[in-house]
Formats: sequence, structure tokens, C-alpha cells
Amino acid sequence: MRVFVTGAPGWIGSALVPQLQAAGHEVAGLARSEASAEALVTAGVRVVRGTLDDLDTLKGAAAGADGVVHLAFKHDIAFAGGFAEAAEADLVAVEAMLGALEGTGRPFVLASGLLGLAPGRVATERDFPEQDAGRAKTARRVLAADGVRGSVVRLAPTVHGAGDPGFIAAYVAASRAAGIAGFVEGGRWPAVHRDDAARLFLLALENAPAGTVLHAAQDEGVPLREVAEAVGKGLGVPVERMTPEEAAASYAWLGPMLAMDAAASSDVTRELLSWEPTGPTLLDDLAAGHYFG
Repeated sequence: MRVFVTGAPGWIGSALVPQLQAAGHEVAGLARSEASAEALVTAGVRVVRGTLDDLDTLKGAAAGADGVVHLAFKHDIAFAGGFAEAAEADLVAVEAMLGALEGTGRPFVLASGLLGLAPGRVATERDFPEQDAGRAKTARRVLAADGVRGSVVRLAPTVHGAGDPGFIAAYVAASRAAGIAGFVEGGRWPAVHRDDAARLFLLALENAPAGTVLHAAQDEGVPLREVAEAVGKGLGVPVERMTPEEAAASYAWLGPMLAMDAAASSDVTRELLSWEPTGPTLLDDLAAGHYFG
């Protein structure tokens, strides 16, 4: 297939691209900067210059592709307090790409998230947030797209590995600055290695039936107490139990997430697509030491 990937130069995209190529697919990637474009050229990817706001560019790239994987999201705006704005921009971008694909039967794979899906219990692929807003609204749009083989990959909050720029790296940095590794009792996160997450996107592109929800979760629910213990050991700082209020004070925007019991199963995903994660677990990755260099 000719595959258009948004977010191709990013954390998951840069792992997905070589997997797509190894499977025989030709890849075109969206690049919003010269550095991103150069990285894609080096990786043997055809460059599509633009951003998620360039709707005509997105439409044209999707129309010229046999399938689309949408990984990009305005994380910079979302993490600065503009999550609703980022989610709305994402929905508009997705509408543009789906408009170019509807009626073709071609695949469209959307990246979404697992955090907060079913607080207090193990979430499954059949769960959906009660409120039709944010990224869940975009996911529903993809799943209901007419004449498109739409699927949604819900990513664990930590997609880990060497070079991880995400939540765990932010937690390590904040713990280093605070001189403690804090946790909230009962907090649990699912986790997945970057390479395994990328492989799930490939499998979804090639084989997921229309309307499929998939979970990129290797670890169902890693207790954040154990994450704190591993980080405390890696940084040489004490481990401290915190109240949600104390976590918010010490960890800023990340604090409320440390109190979430967000465990999630991937049993349906594994059975449907024969996806079996092979990468190191989150605790293995923390023990390897590369988060503390």
C-alpha cells in the first residue's frame, strides 16, 4: 500500500515507518518543520509539507494514499492547558482526511488514548467514555465513517523505550527536580513498549475490520508505587506516598494523572489481530537505566 502517516517523524511514527517499509508499503509522511522533513527523507519517506491545520494538504495526501495512519496531535497546545482546542483541531483534520476516503473502503487508523477510560476498573476494548467529547468524539467519528475501514488504537499513557519523551520522562524529570519520587496509593497505568505499539498500528492498517477498537497495552496496570520505587532507585532519591493534592503541587499537570487507576486489558486486541508484545515491560525499561542518563 501507499500509506500516508501523520506524525511520522514522532516517537511512535519513527518506529512505525521502518515496520511499514519492511512489510513492503510505500510511506508518505506529514512534516511541519525542515528538521522533520530531513528526518523523513533520511528514512526513505516521501515528504508532505504541512500541519494539521492545512486541510487541503491533508485531503490531497489522503486521497492519494491506499491507507492513512493518523498519529499526530497538538500535544504542545494540549499540555499547555488547551486540550479542548487541540481535540477540536484534531477532529477537523480527521474530517478532512475521512472526506477524501469515504466510499473507498480504504483503511484509516486513528491514535487515541486509554487514560481515564474506565476509572477504578479494568477497561476493555468495548468500553467508551459516556461523554462524547474530546478525543472520544473523534474516535466515534472514525468508527462510524461511511465506506472507510476505520479503526482506533487506544494507546497506553506510557509508550516507553529508550529516548521516550512522554509521561514517564516527565515524571522522572519532575522527581529529579523535587528530590523525591512520589506516588498516590492506588494509581495504576497500562503501558506498552514503543515497538509493540508501532506493530499494532501496522496490524490495524493491514487487517483490522471496520469499526474496530484496539488497545495498545502490554502491561494491564503497573502500580505507580512500583514506578516510583524504580525511579527512586534510579535517581537515588526517597520514595514518598502523596495525597492527590500533594501530587498536584509537586508534579503540576502530571499530578492528577498519578492518582488515576486506569488499568486496561488488551485481550480482545490480541485475539483479533494475533498481537503479542515482545518488548521489555515498563519496569524492565526503568531498570535498564536509560531514563536516568
